[in-house]
Amino acid sequence: MSVLASIRGQLAPVHREGLPFIAAFGLASLVLLWLWSPLGWLGVLATLWCAFFFRDPQRVTPIRDGIIVAPADGRVSRIANAVPPQELALGEQALPRISIFMSVFDCHVNRSPLAGKIERIVYHHGAFVSADLDKASENNERNSLVIATGKARIGVVQIAGLIARRIVCFVREGTTLQAGERIGMIRFGSRVDVYLPYGVRALVAEGQTAIAGETMLADLNAGDAQRAFRVA
Repeated sequence: MSVLASIRGQLAPVHREGLPFIAAFGLASLVLLWLWSPLGWLGVLATLWCAFFFRDPQRVTPIRDGIIVAPADGRVSRIANAVPPQELALGEQALPRISIFMSVFDCHVNRSPLAGKIERIVYHHGAFVSADLDKASENNERNSLVIATGKARIGVVQIAGLIARRIVCFVREGTTLQAGERIGMIRFGSRVDVYLPYGVRALVAEGQTAIAGETMLADLNAGDAQRAFRVA
């Protein structure tokens, strides 16, 4: 294998949603290079970062009935019981919620946490406070989805952050999904919340790094005790 082929194999493709942004960054860089080369080279670095941000790598998703996988890359910022947003229509009872915070360096393509049918999609206009804050679940602009299987209904909420100003949804109500299938993207720093059925235990810990479509968040069929974790 040649060095070029090896490098190509390590590079993730760019999602089409990012092409206009990369083109704009690239054009601005050319103008800045013409005006003043040091500033232009900064523009080139910004263009490379933009291409990195919109990467869309392939993922290997575990396939088994009941497995809930991470919908987003990032840090598991909070695991707590919380009442889901009203638009999800999941009831007034507090449910287990796993929040994943995506920094500007994480891949921002979101994936379905399980196989099922999209029962509901509701876009809610709101504020743009830091997505790492707990109140972002209620106050921020968000896109809420309910994915239903034969045995459970899971809530997935894409939350815009302080920098993120655009939530893109790739799917529609009535769409049947496979676990790990792409469902949307949030541009430039954000968060995704997953609402599990009552009594389902998280299999991850706060501070853990999640990989969309690969990291197992929970198992609807498991009767095991809560997992223990340590930081090494």
